[in-house]
Amino acid sequence: MKTNKIILLAAALSFQCSWAQFAKIVDKDGYVNLRKEADGKSNIVGKINSDEILYIFSPEDNKNWLNADYTDKNGKNLSGYIHSSRAKYIESYESIPAVSINENKAVFNSKNITVTIESEPFNYKENKKYFSTTDYKDYKVEDKFKGQQIWGTDGTIPQTHYKSISVKTGGKTLQIPAKEIENLFNINTESAACYFDSEHNTLYINMVNSDGAGGYAVLFTIEKGVYKGKTLIMPF
Repeated sequence: MKTNKIILLAAALSFQCSWAQFAKIVDKDGYVNLRKEADGKSNIVGKINSDEILYIFSPEDNKNWLNADYTDKNGKNLSGYIHSSRAKYIESYESIPAVSINENKAVFNSKNITVTIESEPFNYKENKKYFSTTDYKDYKVEDKFKGQQIWGTDGTIPQTHYKSISVKTGGKTLQIPAKEIENLFNINTESAACYFDSEHNTLYINMVNSDGAGGYAVLFTIEKGVYKGKTLIMPF
C-alpha cells in the first residue's frame, strides 16, 4: 500500500544541516521505542515499526542514542530518541552511480537498474486555476495545488517542477504517478542520489529541493518494482 509521510522539523534546527539524514528502522522485534530523552528508562512517546522511514539529526553526546522525527500513520508528528542500533541510514545502502546529471535531468545506472529524473520550467499562468488559498484569519496563503499542500515555494511563484521520475528494472519501466510529484516545486535535480537495498529489493531516491525557508527533502521508495510512497521533510 502506498504511503505518504510528512515530517516537520523543529524551527531551531537548520534545514541546511549536512549531517541530518533519512534512516530506516531495523529491529528483530518488529518495532523500536521512541523515547522522550536519550535514556532507556525515559518515557516512551511512540513506537515505530521496522522498515518505517524517519529523519535523524546529529548524534547525541551519548553515541548510543539518535535524535529523530517521525510521523505516525495518523499524521501525528513525534520527536524523541531511538537507540542507534535500531537505525540504518539510507545512504549506507549501495549507491547507484550517476551517469549524467545537470540542472534539468539526472540519470543513474547500475546493473539492471536505471533511474531517470527530469524537471522543467513551471508555467504558473497556465496552471494558476489549480492553485487554492487558505485563510489563516489574519492573512491568506496560496498553499495548495490541485488540493495538495505545496512544497518548495515559501509563498513565491514556482519556477520548476518534476516532469517525470522513471525507474527501469529487468525490462520493465515504472513511472512514479503524476499525483505524487505534481505539488513538489523548485526542483534541484543535481541534488539527487539513489540507493539500493539488495536484501529487500528496495530502491530509494533521495532529493533536496528548493532553498532557504522553502527547502525540503523527499525520499521516494520503490520495493520489488512497486512504488510504495514518499517521505517529505521541511522546516517548520
